[in-house]
Amino acid sequence: MTHQELIQQLYSSSQIQIHPVSGGDINAVFRVTDEKKGKTIVKINDAKTYPQMLAKEERGLNELRKNDALNLPAIQDQGELEGFQYLILEYIEQGQVDASFWPSFGCGLAKLHDITETNFGFNEDNYIGSLQQSNLQCESWTEFLINQRLIPQVKLAVDNDIINREESKQIERIYLEVDDLWPTEKPALLHGDLWSGNYLQGVQNRPYLIDPAVYYGHREMDLGMMHLFGGFDTTLFEFYNETYPLETGWKSRIKYNQLYPLLVHLNLFGKTYFNQIRAIVNPF
Repeated sequence: MTHQELIQQLYSSSQIQIHPVSGGDINAVFRVTDEKKGKTIVKINDAKTYPQMLAKEERGLNELRKNDALNLPAIQDQGELEGFQYLILEYIEQGQVDASFWPSFGCGLAKLHDITETNFGFNEDNYIGSLQQSNLQCESWTEFLINQRLIPQVKLAVDNDIINREESKQIERIYLEVDDLWPTEKPALLHGDLWSGNYLQGVQNRPYLIDPAVYYGHREMDLGMMHLFGGFDTTLFEFYNETYPLETGWKSRIKYNQLYPLLVHLNLFGKTYFNQIRAIVNPF
């Protein structure tokens, strides 16, 4: 069965328009136009290669709905069929960014991060990109960051011969410093993979979040990811800070909050990211 045939079966009709959407590096993504349902987005993947990936994405989106200050695409259906997994989402018509977009985004993100839980982590493991993300709950940020974020990525890079044991030891030196580097804060509800490709500008200047890798963590982790590849106006961070003030020195900690996503990129795309990682850990 092809992706198009799967979509026709899901919509119980051959009278639909199916258009591939660019940017789906892991999942096949299509915009589907149906006379009754209008436009929707359909994400498809093999059910065995990345088990429960789209079901976990659905649950991550629903967790983010605890915050009503940012928008999320409505979920129309999710399931498995003929060896495929699929997720059908509301299609978001994109608008133009104007002066009110970034303040709205900044305030909304601050309100998202103000949602908390008892422990760091999440009630299930999920994915970041195509990599499994361990979310075993921990009482302290130090324990969670080291054991659920850094150690698994470093081990994966060594096991896949991307870095050698000596290079992994350079990274591991930062483990002893984590407790002093991050200020103590409550677990915050995070998007988890907040780069510029994972938000949309909806009509009426509404910011939407997509493709989450949700967990409860230190809120500066989302900010670190946002600064890694750019695409966010400084006004966003100003309004964020007015709504939910950051601890002193947050800008100096951006690089530390980029270590985990850089390790993820190291494992996904190769050793070209190691120089950035080494620059972060070299002082220790």
